[in-house]
This record gives sequence, structure tokens and C-alpha cells, in this order.
Amino acid sequence: MYSQLIHPPQPPLSLSSTLHKVVAVCSVAVIAYFAAELGGAMVLRPQMVWPLWPGCAFLVSVLLLTSRKIWPALLVAGLTGFLVYDLSLGLPTQSIALLLVADTAEVLIAAWGASYALGGIPRLNSVKALAKYAFFALVLAPISVASLGALAIGGEYWIAWRISFLTEALALLTLTPAVLSWAEVVRQRAKKPLSHYLEATALFAGLTTFAYLTFVISGASRPALLYSLVPFLLWAALRFGTAGIGNSMVVIASFSTWGAIHGLGPFTGRAPLDNVLSLQLFSLFAAASFMVQAALVEENKHAVQELQESEARFRLVANSAPVLIWMSANDKSRTYFNKQWLGFTGHSLREEVGTGWMNGVYPNDAANSLKTYVDAFDGRKNFQMEYRLRRSDGEYRWVLDVGVPRFSPDGTFEGYIGSCIDVTERKLAEEVLSSVSRKLIRGQEQERSRIARELHDDIAQQLVLLAAELEQLQRGPADSVLQLRARIGELLARISEISFGVQAMSHELHSPKLEYLGLVAAARGFCREFGERKKVEVSFASQSLSASLPVEISLSLFRVLQEALNNASKHSGVRRFDVRLWENPGEVHLTISDLGVGFDIKTAMKSSGLGLTSMHERLKLANGELTITSQASRGTTVHARVPSAASSDTSAHSIDDGFVVMVKNHSSSL
Repeated sequence: MYSQLIHPPQPPLSLSSTLHKVVAVCSVAVIAYFAAELGGAMVLRPQMVWPLWPGCAFLVSVLLLTSRKIWPALLVAGLTGFLVYDLSLGLPTQSIALLLVADTAEVLIAAWGASYALGGIPRLNSVKALAKYAFFALVLAPISVASLGALAIGGEYWIAWRISFLTEALALLTLTPAVLSWAEVVRQRAKKPLSHYLEATALFAGLTTFAYLTFVISGASRPALLYSLVPFLLWAALRFGTAGIGNSMVVIASFSTWGAIHGLGPFTGRAPLDNVLSLQLFSLFAAASFMVQAALVEENKHAVQELQESEARFRLVANSAPVLIWMSANDKSRTYFNKQWLGFTGHSLREEVGTGWMNGVYPNDAANSLKTYVDAFDGRKNFQMEYRLRRSDGEYRWVLDVGVPRFSPDGTFEGYIGSCIDVTERKLAEEVLSSVSRKLIRGQEQERSRIARELHDDIAQQLVLLAAELEQLQRGPADSVLQLRARIGELLARISEISFGVQAMSHELHSPKLEYLGLVAAARGFCREFGERKKVEVSFASQSLSASLPVEISLSLFRVLQEALNNASKHSGVRRFDVRLWENPGEVHLTISDLGVGFDIKTAMKSSGLGLTSMHERLKLANGELTITSQASRGTTVHARVPSAASSDTSAHSIDDGFVVMVKNHSSSL
């Protein structure tokens, strides 16, 4: 599969113009004739046996290299070349007809089968591809030609069948792959370096020299020279694959056939047909065995290339991903860190590999992180942990580390791969939320305690006294009607005072004026009630304010007013406060000011109180802004500004972003 991705089957050559088709057909006819002549030059006479017949192998190569649309024309052209050659030999008409039918069947079976099974131009770069090609080209096709060719040759049928089968199989195993490799060289001539072709030239020069010595110069008594060819075949298989073996075996088959025909080389000294059989079996088995070896070599090369490209793709993705990525071996030692990790820590890969990465973990987190890491390894399971990792600037940052085990295709455990993301902001946000939640709980409890105290110490006590006085009035008759009326009047005044206190408390919790009369009326009423209840002076002024403000704006400003006045009465040290409410185009403003002692805003923000935080959060709901100006002994001004039209989006400012703080000569705090 991967070899097809790296070296996909090339599409057959499509001859578009009529001129190209005519030239191709004529060329095939001429070359087929000369291929037959070449085969005739290597025939064993007088037995008329071809140890190697190149004609059909050449024609199969031509069909595999071209589109199926022009196969009929090319097949007819090739068979015409064979026919001319057979007629020149003076063969009987019946023999010529049988040979042409046999050649047609062989060429079509080999070409169509290999093209169908391997897709496009076959590449014999794997054992699987070689097996498919062998089934059609080395088994089915030679069987078809041998069955009919033996009848055309005459003589003993099974001897003729055997010779015809081996002749065609040897040609299809050597010549066809060689021709396909030549076509591949033409297609990819710019993709190979010059050294590749120089090495190929040296290989075939040496192979030609030793083949000539082995099959032409040496006699039959020196078959050991056959072993001199093995290094060259190994060279061809290891460096050039099946294409190298195909071309090498063409050289060896040509020289061995030539020597056997002329009584030279190791395949002589016995009966001619036995010599041919020995020659064919040697060439066929040598070609097949080295072809398989070459295919295995190419598969290994492709596997290595796949691994290298896979690693390259992984490193490209890992180094471009916005996360910290690491990998470990099966012994728990980490072997890889991406650029983001190294850039984050400021260390080199050499410093981090193994257990070096632990040096950057916060000491208090190291033991727990290491335990989680080791336990996950021992259990071969996913893990997730958070720890602080030292950044290149020395700051420790919280990271979320997630690791998953890696397994090979056969299930072997190979280690872990993990990724880390910086979650410091999330941790800080969680701490802020947790702090706010604690403040809210404390504030809620404080408010409950305040209401409980006011109910118990004020209202409840007044009700108890009122009940006692009513009981006393019931038991002891009044001296006169006037005294009774006066006493009842006093009690009614007490009841009104209690009612007023309950009403004030109710208005603090929820102001009906705000709901029905609007912000101005509610604020004015609260200032009056607050002043009466706290025995302070609250000056309220408003101007140019819209009567129909959105509910969230009115409620936010009202709560800010309540909180600011409560804080001012507790901490300012003065008894007079100024409240101003007005509207500018697009904005509503509220200020609460005093001339008290002032306070340190930063210290107040860090305290357990909820006052400033609650005011800010209230304004955030309406996309508002809170500004506090405080100077020692010169008072404090709280300024709330809110857009007059409520936005649908909640402000994303942090607490610090919501304050414009001006502090001079702090003298007190909330």
C-alpha cells in the first residue's frame, strides 16, 4: 500500500493524435520483426529450439506501457512483424497460424492480467506485486503459448511444451521488467542524480565482462565461474531493485544463450536439449530468486522511507502545534520534546531527555507527578496530571500534562506520548472564583447575622417592651380617659417606629420604589431613610435622568449606592455624604463622595470584605465601570458609570481592569 503511495503506478501512455498512433504502430511492427530476428539468431540448430524468445516479452511490454484503447492496433502490428519473420523462415502455414494464435493468447493474458492486477504500468517493487505478475506472466501466459506452440514446433509434444514454456517464462521474467525499467528511466530522467547512472554503468560493465568470461571464453570444465556473477546480482538487487535484476538477467541470459548455441561455456558437453534445459532452469531460478530478494529490499527501503516520512510529518506537526509535546521510551525515560517545550523551558533537547525534564518541575509537585507518571507506566494506562513547570524566565507555570501509551502494530508497548498546555490562567481564575465564592458566603452569613441582630436586638426588643406595656395597660386601669388616650398614642408611635424599621430593612433588601417609581425616586428615598436610620446627613441631587432605564442598570446603580453609603458611614469618620445622579448622552453617572480619612484601595481589595468586589461585579453586569479616588484626610469619591442602553454581552474585564484607582497618602483601609 505505502509503496504505491510513494511510487504510484504510472498511467499508460495515451497517444492522442492520429500521427502518433500511426508512428507507434509502424514502430512496433518494425521492432517486433527485429526482436524475432534477434530470437532467431539465438536458436539452437538443427533442433530449432529457442532458449530465449524476446518477441512476445517485448510486445507485452509495449501493451503495458500504452493505453488499452490502442492495444488492438499495436497487437496486430507486433503480430505482423512476427508473421513476416516466420514467412522469411519458410515455416508451414499451419505452424505459422498456431504460433500467431499462441503468441496472441500469451501477450493478452500477460498484459491484461498484469495491468488489471497491478494497475497501470506494473512496478515489481514488492513480493506481493511480483507474485501477481508471476501468476499471469510466468504461469498462465506461458502455459497458453506452450500448449499451442508445442503443436507448431512438432516432435515429441511434452519436450516441445517444456521448452516453449521455459522459453517464454524466462523472457517475461527478464526482458519485460527490463523494458519497463527503461521506460521508467525515460519518465524520471531528471529525478535521479548523475551518480546513480554512473553506478549503474559500472555495475553493468563489470557484469558484462564477467558474463563474457563465464559463458563465452571459459570452457565447460569451469562452471565455478558462475559464482563470479553472484556479487553483481547482489549489487543489482540491493542498489537497483527488481529493475536492476531484470536488466542484469537480460545480460546473463543473452551471453549464456549465445555460448550454449555456439558450444561455449558451462552449458555444453551434453545432449543439446539437455543443455538448453539446464540453461533455462539456471537463468529462470537465478532470476526468480534474485527478483524476490530485490523485491524484499525495495519493500524494506519503502518501509524505512515510510518511517522517515512519518517521523518527519510527526515532527513537523509537533513543532508547529501550540502545545508542549513529549515522547518516552518503554523504560520511562523521555526521548523527545518538541520546539514549544524547549522554547518554554529554555533548555536544549540534551538537557531534557531521560529524567532531565524533572529538574524543571516545582519541588513540591515533583514527588506526586513522578508517582502518577510511574503508576501509569506500570499499568499501561492513560494519565492526566497538573504540576508547576519552570518557564525560561524562571516563573513556575501550571501545566496540564496528558499522556497515552504507544503500541506497535503487533501490540508491543513502546512508551508514551504526551502533551502539556499552560493552565496557569485557569488556575488563577479558579482561585479568584474560589475567593469570590468564599467572600460571597461570608458576605451572605454577615448579612444574615446583621439582619438577625437587627431583628433580635432592635425590633424584637421593641416588640417585647411594647407587649409588656400593653399587658400593663390591660391590668391597671387608667386614671382618666385622657391618660388612656395619651398612653395609647405613645404605643402607636412605638408601633410606627417599629414598622418604619422593618420597612427600612425591607427596602434595603428590595426596594419597591425602584421597581415602580424608577431609580431617582428609589435613590432619593434610600438616602433619606439611610440618613434617618444612621443619624447622618445625605445630600442627594439628580438631573437630566431618563425615566425609563433598563432594569439591570437601575438595580446595579442602586446596589452600588447602598454599598458605598454603608462603607462610607462605617469608615470615613464623617457624618455628611454627597450623592449625585445624572445622565450624559449614552451614559448614566453616580457619585458618592465624602471628606473623610480615605483608605488604601489595594489593601481593601485583598481583605476579606466583599464591598468593592460586589460593586464592581454589579457594574460588570451592565457593562459599567467603577472608579474610586481616595486621598488621605481628603476623602473618597466612588464614581459609577454605566451605558444608558444595556448591552447583551457581559464585560470581560478583570477586577483590576474595572478600577481607575487614584490613591495618595493612604491613611486607613476598609
